[in-house]
Amino acid sequence: MHVLDGAVERALDLLAGRSLVALTGAGLSTDSGIPDYRGPGSPNRTPMTFQEFRSGADARRRYWARSHVGWTRMARAAPNAGHRALAALERSGPLRGLITQNVDGLHTDAGSREVIDLHGRVADVVCLDCDRRTPRADLAARLTALNPGFVEAVGPAAERPDGDAELDQVVVDGFRLADCTGCGGPLKPDVVFFGENVPRERVARAYRMVDALRPVGGALLVAGSSLTVMSGLRFVKHAHKHGVPVVIVNRGATRGDALADVLVGSGCSEVLSTLAAEAAGAGRAAG
Repeated sequence: MHVLDGAVERALDLLAGRSLVALTGAGLSTDSGIPDYRGPGSPNRTPMTFQEFRSGADARRRYWARSHVGWTRMARAAPNAGHRALAALERSGPLRGLITQNVDGLHTDAGSREVIDLHGRVADVVCLDCDRRTPRADLAARLTALNPGFVEAVGPAAERPDGDAELDQVVVDGFRLADCTGCGGPLKPDVVFFGENVPRERVARAYRMVDALRPVGGALLVAGSSLTVMSGLRFVKHAHKHGVPVVIVNRGATRGDALADVLVGSGCSEVLSTLAAEAAGAGRAAG
């Protein structure tokens, strides 16, 4: 029989029978082979800022060359047990909604329906001039045609978070960009870059999702986020301020630890799978 550690037991006891909203971060997707920014053992990384991306064609070439290589790998990533557990919690009833800081789309792939992609999705592309949105797969095909053999010539490259890859500048210099097929403007992945604001309407929807927990005695479940940036931490602060219990599941310390009712320093896949199994068992017993 599997023996749960004390923190997991406390988390299960607190969450049992409650309505839940989940807030997820990059640590949830590491079991799908996608690196995170700040997990234990992660190297220091400096992602491109929105201001740098907009500075000119050289910066965009650097971004899209690396991202084109990374996308061919990230597009193959599949939901892991943690994603599937959250989808199961939604189907069985306890999970009312999910706010994710991840851009990989794996929650939707796993079957979750009430998902707020706080930072957008890397599978979508937007034109900075005309705001036209198109699938990333279409752009990948165009970039492959413009740069035949590029991915194969690069060979093994260190993967970075959010579908990026490490490339030498000399490799990047010859990469050919693709612009908007509608207006010829510059293309950007439809994600929130560092230095860019999350759309207000998206933030408002997330606050409403958390606020809906208050009248029903629900709880906020944080999974796989260090809460280093305010875009996610603000919802933990909001929940705590209004008396909504907070459970954080994350390997390593988070910026919201002082606000949590229970901290679980374990991997998301195992803990969330246990939570989903407990909820399913309670549902069968009640039926």
